[in-house]
Amino acid sequence: MDNGEWLRQLNLVEFMRDIGSRFSVNEVLRLEAYRARLEAGGLTFLEMSYVLMQSYDFLHLYQKHECILQVGGSDQWGNSIAGADLIRRVTSREAYVLVAPLLLTSEGKKMGKTEKGAVWLDSQRTSPYDYYQYWRNTDDGDVERYLAMFTFLPIDEVRSLAHVEGAELNRAKETLAFEATKVAHGEEQAIGARNAARVLFAGAEGGADVPTTAIPRERVEGGISVSELFKEAGLVASANEARSLIGQGGLFINGEAVSDVRARLEPPDGDGDFMLSRGRKRHMRVVFR
Repeated sequence: MDNGEWLRQLNLVEFMRDIGSRFSVNEVLRLEAYRARLEAGGLTFLEMSYVLMQSYDFLHLYQKHECILQVGGSDQWGNSIAGADLIRRVTSREAYVLVAPLLLTSEGKKMGKTEKGAVWLDSQRTSPYDYYQYWRNTDDGDVERYLAMFTFLPIDEVRSLAHVEGAELNRAKETLAFEATKVAHGEEQAIGARNAARVLFAGAEGGADVPTTAIPRERVEGGISVSELFKEAGLVASANEARSLIGQGGLFINGEAVSDVRARLEPPDGDGDFMLSRGRKRHMRVVFR
């Protein structure tokens, strides 16, 4: 469902009269998220109105679809409870809230779609290979917890995998990446992602399972600059970012570091391709058709 379908039809005066009148500023500021924003330097009217909008969503779903339970992360506890309370005030009926602890890294950072580097279950947003790499690059301190939460391995195996060091810990991370990818995308995709990662790590030939982008040959007649090539591959956001990374030795073509920011490349003959890398964690195979 898209809450824009009903929110965009609201009349501001009527909404503030019918819904806004049921909230007090004191009640909103008792919620930790809003109090913290205010103490940190300010709270906009838009931010304060968020609880009204989310509460109205719950009320609308209750009235139109008999929804009596809202499920969310623990950071949404205050907004969710406000919605259940709004339902009680408007209808004199009960509604309920269920929240789960947020998924945090060992550094206390939230794992979610609003965070930088978010991982998506949709393969169109995060490819199976990138999904695999996300878990393969897990911090050491998170391995045991993630194995327990995101795989179906027996807990005894989880504990044995987590209490290792050095190369064995890397194998534990590979197991985490494989099992988590298998759950989300199936065993075939997990095997392909693991094989692609091993190929790239070893610097071997191949890499058919690495994410691939195609560039029409007619677009690169006369050559293409390395900065534009990496931008086309989605490994950099701009030519300036590409030049900066080249200066730091962070971009690679077929395993060789790019050193000349002005270099131009001709597409390989026949079915040849370029294997582009940004550091050791992000890769893209570029084919020309």
